[in-house]
Amino acid sequence: MSETRNPLYHRILFIGTGLAVLAVALVARLGYWQIAEHTYFVKAAEQRHYREITLSPTRGSIFDRNNHLLAVDTTQYIIEVSPEMLDDPAETADRLYRLLNISNTDISREKFLEKLSGDSQYYLLTRTASKEAGETLQAWGIKGVTVTPRSKRAYPEKQLAAHLLGFVNDNNDGYYGIEGYYDDLLKGVPGKRTGALNDDGLTIPMGNFQYVPPVPGSDLFLTIDRTIQQMAEDELAQAIERYGAKNGTVIILQPKTGAILALANRPAYNPNAFAVTEEKRFVNPAVSEPYEPGSVFKAITMVSALDDRIISPGTTIYDAGSIEVGGRVIYNADRQAHGTVDMTTVLAKSLNVGAARVAQMLGEEKFYNYLRRFGFGRLIEVDLNNESPGTLRTPYDANWSASDLATNSFGQGIAVTPIQMIAAIGAIANNGLLMKPYVAQKIVSHETQRVIPVQPEVIRRTVSADAANVLTQMLVTALEMENSPALIPGYKVAGKTGTAQIPIPGGYHPTLTITSFAGYFPADNPQAVILVILHEPKTSQWGTQTAAPTFRRIGKRLATLMSIPPDTVRLAQTAP
Repeated sequence: MSETRNPLYHRILFIGTGLAVLAVALVARLGYWQIAEHTYFVKAAEQRHYREITLSPTRGSIFDRNNHLLAVDTTQYIIEVSPEMLDDPAETADRLYRLLNISNTDISREKFLEKLSGDSQYYLLTRTASKEAGETLQAWGIKGVTVTPRSKRAYPEKQLAAHLLGFVNDNNDGYYGIEGYYDDLLKGVPGKRTGALNDDGLTIPMGNFQYVPPVPGSDLFLTIDRTIQQMAEDELAQAIERYGAKNGTVIILQPKTGAILALANRPAYNPNAFAVTEEKRFVNPAVSEPYEPGSVFKAITMVSALDDRIISPGTTIYDAGSIEVGGRVIYNADRQAHGTVDMTTVLAKSLNVGAARVAQMLGEEKFYNYLRRFGFGRLIEVDLNNESPGTLRTPYDANWSASDLATNSFGQGIAVTPIQMIAAIGAIANNGLLMKPYVAQKIVSHETQRVIPVQPEVIRRTVSADAANVLTQMLVTALEMENSPALIPGYKVAGKTGTAQIPIPGGYHPTLTITSFAGYFPADNPQAVILVILHEPKTSQWGTQTAAPTFRRIGKRLATLMSIPPDTVRLAQTAP
């Protein structure tokens, strides 16, 4: 009996020992997992049951100086479907098809149902569902349908001030204009939400949550006046049509502060539709596209010489109709000789020969030092994206020639941006003080609950107040001598016309020009500087016949909008 039991006993003992060893190993392994690998498995569990959701902040709104809304965030919804999680694909397809107006697309109901009946894990239905549709879907709570709100930038005025505002893409990144320059301030700080999820990926009601709210972006209040902006855009559009111009720019600036009241370009674009707009349309010509200013620049040459006291209004020169400088012959635009003329006549008749003589009298070093003082050849640092410094060659540059001294004196061979040009004319209107042009006048921070005003900033003194005031009177007299079409009834106007040939390879185009007028009023107490630029007008190549009358029309309307009384009324009110 013992002989037959012995093998069985040993077999049972062997199996029992094996099981005991296995049990010990399992206990040891469990202990290892519980103790040595505890942190790893806790983290793994958290990754399985928790997720972090980034909460996008609301982008700051943009207003004009009178609190008129120019840019604001609206809410759209991203609708995603997980077909494998749908309880009833047919019913869900019907409800979504009707709610989201999918019938207006090229997807048939049958094709849509086919997509929702598959076993795919993810299907993006739309990124642009309306606020009403998104909120309805949230209320329905359909299993397998995810509804995620997202911000969408909206511009209620469409094309109005488009180049000044810029636009925001689908990633909440600002480009061009104000949106680009102040992107960090406007976009705010993202928040986050961390929460427990069940096996279906849904939030566990009693789970652990962490919530950090997003901080909305700062609001910006601009120096722009919406009504003045609209007027400037209307007048510019009419001028382009009236004179057959290719495009144009109008800027209106307060000379005493540098505040920009209007900045208009045509053609423009609708920032609401940036995704279907040609990229070249986004560029703001007022700050990004240098041009040769032509005879408007004679005002800078003349005031520089007045400041250096090498001329006075009564200083005379002999105009023979041409002058040779650096091996190049300079002619007057009318190709006429005007004999002995004083400095005011040089401005009135816009004589290239006279301007070149004044630049010669100043000399190379002084002339270019004055141009640098006025901000040419460098950034004026306006608070708009993609500003260009323009082009200014000086005697220190290898490609400068002696003839540049003469041609630069009347705005040829030098490239400036419109914002540089109006800032320089604004400095003359402001007793010689160059102000930094700016567009944002107040920042309202939602993070710190602070209102931060933007103070006007003096860049530097360009010329003395005496020189600036003398030139102002000369410009007034020059316009009146020629009975300029820029004159505004009831106001003394100081300004200068420009007609610039367009550079082409090997020289200048024989007929195409850029016409302009820069001026300010009332001349004795300037409230506004206006710059008008028209590219390639077809009805006339002269600024006197295109840009000057446009300045007059804008000035007349601006006087009403800004409540600027006529000179006689204003002076009578201030008389003792």
